[in-house]
Amino acid sequence: MPPRVIHTAQALVDAVMEVPSLPRGGGNVMASSYRRYAGGAVTILLAAARSGARAVHAGAIGTGPNGDLVRASLAADGVEAAAPPVEGSDTGVCIVLVEPSAERSFVTTQGAEREITVASLATSAPVAGDFVCVSGYSLVGRTRDPLMEWLGTLDGGVQVVLDPGAAFAEVPPAVRDALLARTTVWTGNAEESEALAGLRGLQEAAQVVAGILRPDAVTVVRDGPRGCLVRADGRVDVLPGHPQRPVDTNGAGDTHTGVLLAERAAGLPWVDAAVRANAAAALKVTRRGPDTAPTRAEVDAFLAG
Repeated sequence: MPPRVIHTAQALVDAVMEVPSLPRGGGNVMASSYRRYAGGAVTILLAAARSGARAVHAGAIGTGPNGDLVRASLAADGVEAAAPPVEGSDTGVCIVLVEPSAERSFVTTQGAEREITVASLATSAPVAGDFVCVSGYSLVGRTRDPLMEWLGTLDGGVQVVLDPGAAFAEVPPAVRDALLARTTVWTGNAEESEALAGLRGLQEAAQVVAGILRPDAVTVVRDGPRGCLVRADGRVDVLPGHPQRPVDTNGAGDTHTGVLLAERAAGLPWVDAAVRANAAAALKVTRRGPDTAPTRAEVDAFLAG
């Protein structure tokens, strides 16, 4: 049976407002639109499921209108929610302000999605070959300790996929080093990879990151519309992107990761999987909302065109 894509991070509700600009301190702007979506870890899982992967959310989901939206969004694409609902607490909200340039700013609350335990994570039951996704945002706050403890119990054949996020810079060195030692796939954007490497330059940063990881690890560095770099199987490939006129970049990186892992789970080489991930991310930025990852057929049509 093909490997599964399992995500341990926070499934949130994104409250998205399109604004002409960010307000100055003490000021006000009028939003031209407002909509609620299931976001956070949901974006990667939906992208993976729409590319054919068996996808599982191992994180915590609350009970209330936000948790209901998350569960409904996962179920609509056949994504399993493994852990039992968190009674008496609802899922948190990420307020997303989208400017005309498609640049995003965030304000996030914390709720039931932070109430994980070793036992709740274990309901996803990873086996050798499965991809277990970890977000750097889970390494800040009360999710850190149960997550790290649980990762230490996993079979050595489970693939640990680290998407560092901006929060990885805040992680205590001992925790960071322990996770990097267990990471088998690094998938970060150029800025995050340069921050870990301590130098600028896509290829230079990727080389340093690869040197920090275990020798058999795969390093993927996303570079927005310019594509991505893949270090895998003893070679380095820089793969071009597909620049588009963006309307919303929220979820583009997560869509890339979800499709990358789904295609790898289906048996494609890393480079071929990344080619499809680049196309999926390009499609995503032309659509509003974090839950608008393309299907495999849409990626096929995009690449054929």
